Amino acid sequence: MGMNGFLLLIPFFLIRFGLLALLNKKAILRAARFPPCCGKEKIAYWVHQVSNVAIFVMLLFLSVPLSISRQAIAGWIGYSVGLLLCTVSVIHFGFPAPNGLNTNGIYRFSRNPMYLSYFIYFLSLCLLTRSWVLFGMVMVFQVSAHWIIRAEERWCLETFGDDYRNYMKQVKRYL
Repeated sequence: MGMNGFLLLIPFFLIRFGLLALLNKKAILRAARFPPCCGKEKIAYWVHQVSNVAIFVMLLFLSVPLSISRQAIAGWIGYSVGLLLCTVSVIHFGFPAPNGLNTNGIYRFSRNPMYLSYFIYFLSLCLLTRSWVLFGMVMVFQVSAHWIIRAEERWCLETFGDDYRNYMKQVKRYL
């Protein structure tokens, strides 16, 4: 007996959408906007969307055993770190510089802390549900997210020019 895996998504949704909406309604629109995709990025965009939905749907059918094990402890730690990183990322995303570029707060250490938080968070869900199928779907999601990030970077270069180019030189894509 255990807890339904989908329940683990509630704090994520509250942070990702609720907190961001409370902080800055315009930021919700910015976060939901995907950059124009070219070539293989278009495929990656659809793989990203489908894998994201698949992760959420899969969690409806997975349970989290209520037990104490190293895997469970690692899962709960990762879950907490993922949610904390997502919270910090959302807070800093909600308040960009006047030109619209996010370079402050946690964005001084990673150009994509929100994507990084998703990866940590979703990996922890794999540990907690003990699902290799979910792990596979998370890997598909993450690889496709990399292509989306590359499209975002191209868009940022076109939009912010040298400001973003300098930011790229100072801050790594992930860590």
